[in-house]
Amino acid sequence: MDLPMARTGYTLPVFAVAAAKMALLHLLEGRNSKLSVTVDLLTTEADIPIYQVAAMEATSALAITLSDPGDNLDLTRNTPIWAWVKLSEYQRQALVLEAGAGLGKTTTGEPAIYQYARRLFEANLLPLIPTGQTATVFIILPEGRQLAQRTSNEAFGILEGLALLGTSGISQPLSAADHLEEFRAILQDKVKSSPNLVFCLGSNGQQVAQRLSIPEQVIVSTGNWIGALLVEAGLNQAQSVLLIGYQGKLIKLAAGIFNTSSHIADAKLEIISAAVIQVGGNLQTAQAVLEAKTADAAYKHLLGIGLAESVFAALAEKISHKAQDYVGKYAGVSIKVGTVLFDRKGKVISQDATALSLINSTKSLKQ
Repeated sequence: MDLPMARTGYTLPVFAVAAAKMALLHLLEGRNSKLSVTVDLLTTEADIPIYQVAAMEATSALAITLSDPGDNLDLTRNTPIWAWVKLSEYQRQALVLEAGAGLGKTTTGEPAIYQYARRLFEANLLPLIPTGQTATVFIILPEGRQLAQRTSNEAFGILEGLALLGTSGISQPLSAADHLEEFRAILQDKVKSSPNLVFCLGSNGQQVAQRLSIPEQVIVSTGNWIGALLVEAGLNQAQSVLLIGYQGKLIKLAAGIFNTSSHIADAKLEIISAAVIQVGGNLQTAQAVLEAKTADAAYKHLLGIGLAESVFAALAEKISHKAQDYVGKYAGVSIKVGTVLFDRKGKVISQDATALSLINSTKSLKQ
């Protein structure tokens, strides 16, 4: 039986631009019975459905659409995106983009609207703005702050919400096998040059690696496939692997969970609470961890009562031992593993002795 083709969708900037374009068209042309708008994606076009549009006053209008990333595991699926557009007399520039509630801001206070998104806004809105007027666009993501808590945005300096970023308007789904094969090929290439590898979970893991002065030639991105890539490293005669990751992801290895996708297993609070007991904490503290909303909230609670250092040191050690045992079991070889854990802001909160040794040895490659 043939499997259905994966459905493509669009990235968040496309929907923000679509809502803004519809709001502007509503202001200029009045009521439009067709609740969809064509967005120029710079290389192609997309028809985006609009769910509501209305004039707020004579010079402003609001339009609403919903994010549709296609068959991707994307937390923004069905997220409402509002665009409030206001026309006024010309004010130094024809188009002004502002962050409404739920759209993140950079640490300098600028809207978290990045290059590709800005190019989309300009391509789609500038030709419509009447001469002598300025269109001010407020992008509002009502669920943005809540969703941002499930991302690593703060580690990238994006505060108070989601960002409009990306390099393409098309959200093209790739199968898990496609991603894993890509990571395996990179590992196989890099281990030829160095038997000592550094596994980074996500781009925030790579940022931490860069701050630790780890050279690019030993860094391997893993996605969620840490177990498969640890075995691959062992089968390709790697001598060591340094694991660098956000604690809420990487601690899953301490419980023998070697695919860190939350769609497969998510026991991070249980893992932290077990470590609390292991280091001598009481049941009340373990219960407080279990009741925390996130792994970061659990960490902050333990930090406040002076237990974070010992708990996460124990977890780092356990992760390394579990990873070594995993490679031994499935690759039949011995490999040295060290672990570095960091928080949501990218600050290192724990590393075991093996990690310190491996960091120092990789730095020598830059000499």
